Amino acid sequence: MRYLYGLGILCCLVLWSSCRNDFETVASNGNLEFSKDTVYLDTVFSNIGSSTYNLKVYNRSNEDINIPIVRLGQGEASNYRLNVDGIAGKVFENVQVLAKDSIFIFVETTFNINNLPANPTEFLYTDQILFDSGANEQKVELVTLVKDAVFLYPELFPDGTTETLNFGVDENGEDILIKGFFLDDNELTFTNEKPYVIYGLAAVPSNKTLTIEAGARVHFHSESGIVVAENGSLKVMGEKSMDTEAMENEVIFEGDRLEPAFSEVPGQWYFIWLTKGSINNEFNYTTIKNSLIGIRADESQVRLKNVQIYNNAIAGIRARTSVIDGENIVVNNSGQSSLDIQLGGIYNFRHATFANYWINGFRSFSSVSISNFLELADGGAVGADLIEANFTNCIIYGNERREFALFKSDEVAFNFKFENCLLRFEDPTGEFGNDPLYDFSNTSLYNSATKFNVDPVFQNTEKNNFNIETGTSGAENIGIFPTNPAVPFDLNGTPRQNPSDAGAYETTIFPED
Repeated sequence: MRYLYGLGILCCLVLWSSCRNDFETVASNGNLEFSKDTVYLDTVFSNIGSSTYNLKVYNRSNEDINIPIVRLGQGEASNYRLNVDGIAGKVFENVQVLAKDSIFIFVETTFNINNLPANPTEFLYTDQILFDSGANEQKVELVTLVKDAVFLYPELFPDGTTETLNFGVDENGEDILIKGFFLDDNELTFTNEKPYVIYGLAAVPSNKTLTIEAGARVHFHSESGIVVAENGSLKVMGEKSMDTEAMENEVIFEGDRLEPAFSEVPGQWYFIWLTKGSINNEFNYTTIKNSLIGIRADESQVRLKNVQIYNNAIAGIRARTSVIDGENIVVNNSGQSSLDIQLGGIYNFRHATFANYWINGFRSFSSVSISNFLELADGGAVGADLIEANFTNCIIYGNERREFALFKSDEVAFNFKFENCLLRFEDPTGEFGNDPLYDFSNTSLYNSATKFNVDPVFQNTEKNNFNIETGTSGAENIGIFPTNPAVPFDLNGTPRQNPSDAGAYETTIFPED
């Protein structure tokens, strides 16, 4: 009998549970709350999908509710896409939200601006997420700025393969093929009319010049970049901007994700590669951001003037046996070195700030690394003369104790000099005390005006702001004026004083916070 008695209790519990009101829902009454009233999907390029954004929908009541319909205002025709509590679509029926609980809605969009009849260069695309209908209807706005662009990409062949560039052979004798293409003659001038978006490696052919005009914006998809072939040239002809925020005349290279969350993320694209034998390359008023390597120069010639390179997963400038002349340069935030000179060459820098305040992981490299040899994978090494590496009125600093490193092979020449520079090199244990490369009393290597380990007082290293402050900076008034050749204005366009300050900027009074 006790078994029958137990079974009876179980049946009662089941019947009682099936009649409970808190497992039933009531209709939505228009009192939903939302984590935001407008979802801004920021800026995207035409035909490139946005990031995924989220909206949280709250039921603050004590009852489970049922929303009869959740839909995009434009329905199935909308260019937005939703995922409501794990289900993808554009129209949803009978969406339930438990009492004192919430659900997530995820939003994405892709929009083809070329479908518009007026052919604008940018377009504000909007829609709404509608909850319920009639008197109980609630809505959340969706807003996206869509920009038109010139898209450059490798050809896709009928057999499904993609156009590639040949970079020689590997150790097994196999061709090294990388997705890329040579620019046609009608693609060798980038204007400022529309942004450019590059997929794969865009190559400048031999004996051709790619000219990038002032105000142009060049964006790279993942694993993309620019390659300049032998006897080819790259001319980046940016000009000084009046608006330091908009930088309307500067040329900017960065990734193709325009959302703020991606604005300072390193490693989004490959590099600008000046390959062996490329000549007469120039960068004027240029910003390069968020690459693996900003500029890779291999046995090539390049002039840098008013150039900023930030957020490099590997290096800002990596040069091998190249000829580089630079002035008013700032490089910061590199996973390895901001300036990495390998296999010798000829280098002259005036009023450059090579800094490294990398915070995205462990860093074992100095901000500036100079070497006249390169170690090979088989354990051997190859060397080349470092004919000269001259740094005048420069700052080399960062968040490590030793921010420049010298690696010399006695088999080939190794010539360098620091004049009127501010350098960070702390050696509290005397580890480098007997190394003649670090004999700071040797005025043929470090002139007497060069200073060590005095804070330059940068304005904001986290925001790549390397202005220095009047009255507090260790770089103030230590510079030669004028340099040869002269650099009469700093990176802001401010006239240099006599004596000048080291680095890319003259001192300024920082604004109050």
